[in-house]
Amino acid sequence: MVTERLRQQDARGELPPDWRRGPAWQEMDGRAARKRRLWTVIGVPVVIALAAVAVRPSLLFGDFFGGVEPGAVSASPLSAETVAPTRAPGPVDHEIPTLDRPFAGSPALRWADGEAGIVAPEATPIGSLSKAQVEQALQQTRKLLIDANLDPATLRGERPETALDVIEPQQTDLLGLLNTALSRPDEEHDPLWMFSRFDPDELRLVGAVVKTRGRMTFTQGKNAAVVVHADYTFVYPLVRVDEGAHEVARTIVRRVLDVELPDPAKYIVTPGKIAVLEYDQEIGNSACDIYDGFLHPQFSTDEAAGATPTGPMMDPYDRSQSIDENREKGCRFVSRT
Repeated sequence: MVTERLRQQDARGELPPDWRRGPAWQEMDGRAARKRRLWTVIGVPVVIALAAVAVRPSLLFGDFFGGVEPGAVSASPLSAETVAPTRAPGPVDHEIPTLDRPFAGSPALRWADGEAGIVAPEATPIGSLSKAQVEQALQQTRKLLIDANLDPATLRGERPETALDVIEPQQTDLLGLLNTALSRPDEEHDPLWMFSRFDPDELRLVGAVVKTRGRMTFTQGKNAAVVVHADYTFVYPLVRVDEGAHEVARTIVRRVLDVELPDPAKYIVTPGKIAVLEYDQEIGNSACDIYDGFLHPQFSTDEAAGATPTGPMMDPYDRSQSIDENREKGCRFVSRT
């Protein structure tokens, strides 16, 4: 009935010239974004070292998530990740992170800085889609990742407008969930499922750098689409905003994301938008079972917050294993931060 009505409207010239006769995005096998809950919120490290740290007064002030990163010790950067690693990063020197060297003692010291670590592969035509269309899907995916995980406004809890804007508007369930999560977070609506956020009244980023490592690939989808798969880990060095605070804690967030861009010549889609198919995450060093919409790294001088970590230990830097979507809800210790 709907098809016949559209045909008659088209014959009478009642439809806009750019309408498509193919099925709408929602009709593609009835698919929508599958919400993967934050089943594993990772707790504090098994061993937290205490050390006296000399503090430079000039580092205690400044804009939240702003400024220039303090002089970091140079380290040979890793080459870009083009295939899945086969093992976790090796051990590094047991150094305490400081305001001058927030990534000391972390494998992330050799990772890329921020956006430089999110590199899209070279686009090629795939199926009925041109090279330009594939490139558009890759760049929109990159834009979503950057705004959701690296943009200073997003990190301090502001609305990630750019990330939300690239998502297909027909994904009303997903967008509704994310909008609710951003305005009224709770256990069933958690913005941390998609976005990295810290409470600016409690924390600030140390310097201006978030370390990033991962890869992006693409393949042909079954809906005359290109499907982009992204798997990235972000390492955030943080310090309390209290005057005189100098202890640095790191939170590690791994995000896995699958999006698609269908052929607009065959499906009714919104030009330039991507549909989120799946999203998942693992978080290292953030208090468990707190649903205020912010990540809460554990400092050695803090009293334990949230639920007590239980279950097997994990290495948040290990990118060789896929995120287990069948894992039980729980809170685990991490072996390092």
